[in-house]
Parts: sequence; C-alpha cells; structure tokens
Amino acid sequence: MSDTQRPAPHPLGPIEAELPLDRAPHEALVTAVLAWKNPDLAPRDYEQIALQLTGHARAVAADVRRHAAALPKNDGRGALAEVILREADRRLSTPLTGTAQCVQNRARLVRALYTRLDRLTEPLQAAT
Repeated sequence: MSDTQRPAPHPLGPIEAELPLDRAPHEALVTAVLAWKNPDLAPRDYEQIALQLTGHARAVAADVRRHAAALPKNDGRGALAEVILREADRRLSTPLTGTAQCVQNRARLVRALYTRLDRLTEPLQAAT
C-alpha cells in the first residue's frame, strides 16, 4: 500500500473510538461480582475476571475522556469527569491480585465510570 492510499486516521483516536461498548454483559458481570458474599474461586479465576473488568474499565474511561473533552470549559461535568478519571488511573495502576476484593474493586470502578459516562451523555437540565 502506498502512502497515498492509507486511510485517514480516525479523528477521535484509535479504532476503539469506532467500537461501541459492550455494556450489558459487563454490567451483568459487575452486578454478579458485587453480589458475592463468600466466593471460593481459584486465584487464576479471580485474575481472569479482574483482567476482563480492567480492560473494560480502560475502554469506558477512554469514552468518558472523549466525552469530557468535547464539553465546553465552563461545563462542570467535565471537572467532575476529571476527578473520576484521575481516580480511575490511580486504581488501574495498582497490580492485580488473585482475590475477590481485587475483582470487586475493579467492578466498583466500572460502575463509577459508567455513572460518570451517563452523566456526560445526558442532556443538561434547563435552569429553572
């Protein structure tokens, strides 16, 4: 392929910008993980679930980041998104452990990111 035949880069970034989030199965996983009382899984099973939630948390965080960047500077939702994103970055930088607590922490993070994403994508309420 010559230089003149390369496709133009996506304006929002990598290919992930074109893929919709697969929200329903991940929300179901989050709900199931947060309902655990005394799970008895092998550490490698916890690690696999944590990896799944970590990857999805990164994808949702990227979506939150894109939506927040598109907001006007005076929109307070962007500032709140930045707080959530800093916390997400901090939590995602911690190493995974093969424990239920680690998996549940990742599930809480996914839930928080979806809450913020929903607030970024809902229309602003008119001032009354």
